[in-house]
Amino acid sequence: MAEINIKQVAKRFGKTQALHSIDLNVEDQEFLVLLGASGCGKTTLLRIIAGLETASDGEVWIGGKRIDKLRPKDRGIAMVFQNYAVFPHLTVFENIAFGLRMQKLDQSTIDKRVKRTSELMHIDSLLERYSGQLSGGQRQRVAVARALATEPSVLLMDEPLSNLDALLRMEMRAELKTVLAESKTTTVYVTHDQVEAMSMADRIAVMHEGEIVQSASAIEVYRDPATQFVGSFIGNPPMNFLNAKSSGNGEWNIEGLLLQGPSDRTAIQFAIRPEDLQLCGVKSSTESNTDQLIEPDKLHATVRVIEPLGSHKLASCKVGDALFRVVLDSDSSVSAGDVLALKPLPDRVRWFDPESNKAMA
Repeated sequence: MAEINIKQVAKRFGKTQALHSIDLNVEDQEFLVLLGASGCGKTTLLRIIAGLETASDGEVWIGGKRIDKLRPKDRGIAMVFQNYAVFPHLTVFENIAFGLRMQKLDQSTIDKRVKRTSELMHIDSLLERYSGQLSGGQRQRVAVARALATEPSVLLMDEPLSNLDALLRMEMRAELKTVLAESKTTTVYVTHDQVEAMSMADRIAVMHEGEIVQSASAIEVYRDPATQFVGSFIGNPPMNFLNAKSSGNGEWNIEGLLLQGPSDRTAIQFAIRPEDLQLCGVKSSTESNTDQLIEPDKLHATVRVIEPLGSHKLASCKVGDALFRVVLDSDSSVSAGDVLALKPLPDRVRWFDPESNKAMA
């Protein structure tokens, strides 16, 4: 069993509080992604688990054993770095075997493990080559194979795909997910790339300013963000937010759109994903009479920019004074200056407290 338990872990660098009392459990064989913007503390937390940083407070447990006082080599973990750290003076075989030789394993065991992990990562034909003869994707595979060969209880990965081009990143995401599922290794993966997180993770822990603000499955983080930050950070384009005014009896006015919502507040924010809006009508900018488009059960958005994106179009609009984005069909005849009549899908509407920025039921 390789369950990870992080208990009240905090980290200070001088007067800067990098982590604030982090509590996090990672289940045995789970693939957990730490997701957040640069500077949110995700790499610091990973390095504390690895033993490359010392926590100012708190404890780290793996498999029921406290390990934060142990040296990195005694923690039963392996780590894959952003820059791969493949040794240029060693062949692929010797790179993969490096950790095994450090464990003082016999040559027969080393040969078997190198063969198995190189086949798993599809680099068994490259074992005699040096890193200078490899592509970026091949070096990444070597780094992962070297980590897996030691049969760690926990694998830590720090933005391992960030140096690859977009197509290769997509290929490696699929390969890594398959390989790690087969190896049954508990994995903590750090990234700022939400596509990586959404496509690979069993669970995502979203970090912001040294705290975990939501820990849930990818679809839950996307559909039910716990805070405004999560809603605006997850999703491309991000969630739309508009201020709502109470009309009494739990009815809220959002720039002319009337919706039922929470009834125990005086102020609230309405939120909706750009793809969760139904286009009900378009008033061309060339037409002078716009009255026919004004309806109390629709949201009206003035188009500023249209971006064709292949399978769809993205309309950046204004609703009142707020920027508002809408995903449209690729064949939609909409131009800058047009006014759109939009109907939010009722089950996709979310409400947020403007003071705490937290989601409301």
